[in-house]
Amino acid sequence: MEMGFRWYGPDEDAVKLQDIRQIPGAKQVVGALFDVPVGEVWPLAKIKALKAQIEAAGLKFTIVESVNIHDDIKIGLPTRDRYIENYQQTIRNLAQVGVKTICYNFMPIFDWIRTDLHFQLADGSKVLAFQERYTAEDPQVLIQKIQQGDNGFSLPGWEPERLAKVQELFKAYADVDASRLRANLKYFLDAILPVCEACHIQMAIHPDDPPMPLFGLPRIFKNAADMRSIVAMNPSLANGFTICTGSLGENPDNDIPAIIREFVVQGRVPFVHARNIKYAEHGRDFREAAHLSSEGSLDMYEIMKALHDTGFDGVIRPDHGRDIWGEAGRPGYGLYDRALGLTYLNGLWEAISKS
Repeated sequence: MEMGFRWYGPDEDAVKLQDIRQIPGAKQVVGALFDVPVGEVWPLAKIKALKAQIEAAGLKFTIVESVNIHDDIKIGLPTRDRYIENYQQTIRNLAQVGVKTICYNFMPIFDWIRTDLHFQLADGSKVLAFQERYTAEDPQVLIQKIQQGDNGFSLPGWEPERLAKVQELFKAYADVDASRLRANLKYFLDAILPVCEACHIQMAIHPDDPPMPLFGLPRIFKNAADMRSIVAMNPSLANGFTICTGSLGENPDNDIPAIIREFVVQGRVPFVHARNIKYAEHGRDFREAAHLSSEGSLDMYEIMKALHDTGFDGVIRPDHGRDIWGEAGRPGYGLYDRALGLTYLNGLWEAISKS
């Protein structure tokens, strides 16, 4: 097991590589190219430059998050084959620099949904939060709220150029129900997994966030049953998962340790996002929390123990952190609280290993 830390690059992240290097136990940088339009081939020269930056800081680069999927693929338009060919070439280019895992998602329109980027806790820290009642409104109202709270950063999945076309996107997805979305995922997987096998790269699909249909959009990775369905689409071991404890944990019915124990032993989990959340008193509402078990609703000890017991040997990164100590960076992706989270997770792992 190695600990990683997500980084958005020198132009899009207030966190510096040297900051990450100073976090005890941080070995990997989980990076990506954010200036390449979705659907286009990632140029090999740019990938090599990113790898060189990361390695010059004394860190590793073996996981990419994310190579996003063009909407034409998710919708199932005739133009999808061109974008799939581009994706195949990006896989080949990433393999040339030693990337082993590609995290991606198959969520329509929104990669993730929160209704508050700066929900203030009693101690003065701020977190991401979700209140379902706000999703009953026109999605444009939520988009404006997100853009007003982004602290000047372009948030993944909420890029301004994408959101400018959101009404067109809703029309394009009008006939895409869960069954059709699954069929389109299978089509995509059947096309790219042979390339992944040849390149020794494992795809790791990320759960829906939150794991429920919203704004009439289907969601197809919400629980263990959906994971079994995705495995059944294509049995290749290149067809893997990112287990995000927060995203799956946003549904209290999901047993995260049980999910880990089922799929890690299959060799299908190269990557884990570890974070805690706190359920609200009503409905599906939740807010994010510090990583400690006592701060939220998830038992992080049992989660880490399940990973340890199943021989997990991939990369774990602390996921969304609070804004603390006056930091006002990318919402959910500041330095301080994620560094605390990484250290806490490392402490749990060491204690479990020695017990």
